[in-house]
Amino acid sequence: MRIGSMLEFTEHHRYYIFRDFSLSGLDHKMLTLIYQPIVGGLAVALYHLLYQGIEEGRSGYSRLEPQRKLFLGLGLSMDERSRRLVIEQASKLEAVGLLQSSRLAVPDHAEVIYEYELMSPLSPGEFFQTVHLTMLLRDKVGKYAVISLREMFGSSEPDELAHAQLEKENISVPFYELFQLNMQSFDTELEQALTEVAPARQASPRAELASARIPYGEIILRFPRNSANRSSVERLRHRPDSLAQVNYVAYKYNLNVTGLCRLLDEDDIFDGNGELNVDELQLKANGLYRHQLKRDEGREKALARSEAMAGEVGEDERDEPEYEVSEQYFLPVPSPLQGRCDIQQYNMLMRNEPHTRFLRRFFPGAVPDWIVNVFERIDLHYKLAGPVINVLIHYVIGGQEAGRITRTYLDAVASNMLMKGLDTFEKAVVYVREQAQMEQDKGLRQGGERGAGAASGKRAFGGRGGSNGRTPSRKPSIPIVQEGTRDSSVTEAELEELRRLAHKLDGKS
Repeated sequence: MRIGSMLEFTEHHRYYIFRDFSLSGLDHKMLTLIYQPIVGGLAVALYHLLYQGIEEGRSGYSRLEPQRKLFLGLGLSMDERSRRLVIEQASKLEAVGLLQSSRLAVPDHAEVIYEYELMSPLSPGEFFQTVHLTMLLRDKVGKYAVISLREMFGSSEPDELAHAQLEKENISVPFYELFQLNMQSFDTELEQALTEVAPARQASPRAELASARIPYGEIILRFPRNSANRSSVERLRHRPDSLAQVNYVAYKYNLNVTGLCRLLDEDDIFDGNGELNVDELQLKANGLYRHQLKRDEGREKALARSEAMAGEVGEDERDEPEYEVSEQYFLPVPSPLQGRCDIQQYNMLMRNEPHTRFLRRFFPGAVPDWIVNVFERIDLHYKLAGPVINVLIHYVIGGQEAGRITRTYLDAVASNMLMKGLDTFEKAVVYVREQAQMEQDKGLRQGGERGAGAASGKRAFGGRGGSNGRTPSRKPSIPIVQEGTRDSSVTEAELEELRRLAHKLDGKS
């Protein structure tokens, strides 16, 4: 908690609490045995005091109350020493990820309100995978105590299974194989009622993006200490949304920890307030990705096509999709991918995979450079959503009329999607279906016009040649002057008169 002056943090200032979780028995055990040796008993007492500010079994926001309640709850007096002590304990909770403090200025008033957002303790697995927290616990209690605590929170595998070579088969039943929803009717009243009874202000949703699963501890250990962006990278520990975006960019462009730290150390990745500039990070990551593609081009050509495909499938199977696709929005599997996945798997890939990975599935080898350039512009400049770009790939590249693929056509379809405001997977699917129906109707209409034209031509020329089976001509029948026999009935006198008239007309008479 950064407080410049003690006058900004007193027992008279009001505060409120927010939490969207409930502590379990395992969480209480983690607070007592793991977090308390690190931050101390008074900091854990402050955490419990804030937790009890909201009724058990509920989540959301507490009432506005003066901070005097916190001082009295901790048994502290109302003086400057107690203020510094509360700030110190809150800072410890913030450093280990249990609390996030904010200061809110009320418009048109000089009053300042403090917001305390509680975070749930990490699970034992997550805690001991976080390197800097484990090292801090080791410094507090010792190496052997850490090993003992780790064993205390886990149950070992049965001896019969520990050393056996077992083949694991997933026999779980998916949702749409057992349940069928009525997709024809949408209950708008229910949606409106749920919106009305929801809290007026909720915690920002934490979208579960596809992730490279690079923990914060790995990033901070490899990041240069003397870098200008060091403080901004350290703030990622308390900003899970920004850390998730960083991991998504690393997943999208196949970045390892070293490459990611190199990009985070670049200029303009963080703004003046330390906020992550996602667009700039994606631009630099895309440049590194293109450079890596050129380096790997020779190696990819040397690999056998079957080995490359097997390696690609194995890599994709490790990343489970995060978003489900409703059956009413399923698109058919295109012919290049038939036999490699069913319709549900294909739509899950199209909904969740980045376009760089989804595009490679339609090509047995490397993707042509001009196609990579077109989709790079669509992603980075047009700002189309990733699922919408994948639907565009399905519509243009996976369609039956793939022979008409050009830069102009791809750009025209993407521009049309952008103008129609397609920002979700579902809207893009509806757009593709409407376009397919329009093309089908246009084909039927043109076929009908050709049939009507042929029938009218047959009626117009039915009197000429219609009965003998010959195709009637489209040109009108124009009579042609036939060359007949020469009539020699003109006498000599008439010829002489004609000559005289000709001389007269010539002015020679």
